[in-house]
Amino acid sequence: MLAQSRTKGFTIGITFILLIVAIILSIGLGSVRFSPIEIIKALFGNGGEVSDTILWDIRIPRVTLAVVIGANLAISGALLQAVMHNPLADPGLTGVSGGASVAVLFILLAAPAYSSFIPVAAIIGGSLAAVLVYALAWKKRGITPVRVILSGVAVNSVVGGIVGLLSLLYSDKLPGALQWLNGSMSGKGLGDLTVMLPYSIIGWVAALFCIRQANVLRLGEQAALNLGENINRIRILLSFVAVYLAAVSVSTVGMIGFVGLVVPHMARMFVGSDYKQLLPMSIVLGALVLLVADTIGRTFFAPLDIPAGIVMAVAGGPYFLYLMRKGDI
Repeated sequence: MLAQSRTKGFTIGITFILLIVAIILSIGLGSVRFSPIEIIKALFGNGGEVSDTILWDIRIPRVTLAVVIGANLAISGALLQAVMHNPLADPGLTGVSGGASVAVLFILLAAPAYSSFIPVAAIIGGSLAAVLVYALAWKKRGITPVRVILSGVAVNSVVGGIVGLLSLLYSDKLPGALQWLNGSMSGKGLGDLTVMLPYSIIGWVAALFCIRQANVLRLGEQAALNLGENINRIRILLSFVAVYLAAVSVSTVGMIGFVGLVVPHMARMFVGSDYKQLLPMSIVLGALVLLVADTIGRTFFAPLDIPAGIVMAVAGGPYFLYLMRKGDI
């Protein structure tokens, strides 16, 4: 058992090293390329004026944002899959992303003067959608994962209609919101990172405190009840943390799918289902996957900047089908 734990810890460490390498390479890639040595010099304040401007104002904030959002979405998906006891659960399926997107899109199109309230509005919108999903799924015996997923499908349908209505009513302002609708990190800078990072850190700490509860749900409902646990309370707690992290991410870069769905599956392949290893692995792997997607979008198709949401949709769909055919889902 100890040997297995060390092996899993080693795997997480190797993935973290790969993430660091990917961060350095991603910072260096672009219309103006920088070597790893130039990047390290700039990080320690020894870079030139041009390199400092490009790296500190554009590249480093964008790369850091991709890392943080990838971690957020992966944690959210991993927690929701524990809550639902279903590998198909993710922030999009349960209505969280949709509710947050409606709140953000309304401010972007109808009330741009209140854009400073976007993170709070996204959390409120995502929470309201989640509350509605759970209210519809609630029965006398409590919440069942199947009813939550079915309710999420219904709420997503309504939310999609509202997004379409807003797009029609404010079609003249829609071009400015297109990048956000497609999950793009283009144009995001240090200000966006500064706003989102404190919210994300709070969510990460809360998620780490939820590891035990996630493992309790993994045992199955009957086993958890035999241990004297309040299943509904645990599900609500984990769902709130997942909603919070997904909403914060949506508020900043828009809708990015498949990270919360696919990354936890990839993490399980490497470290198993114990959330003591699964959650840290999901954090590192989610950051790596979204960083690679964003880097591909802005470098492979230059001078076009393809949103990371589109890259993830194109790559995530086939990978999800591969997992399904392989039998992991």
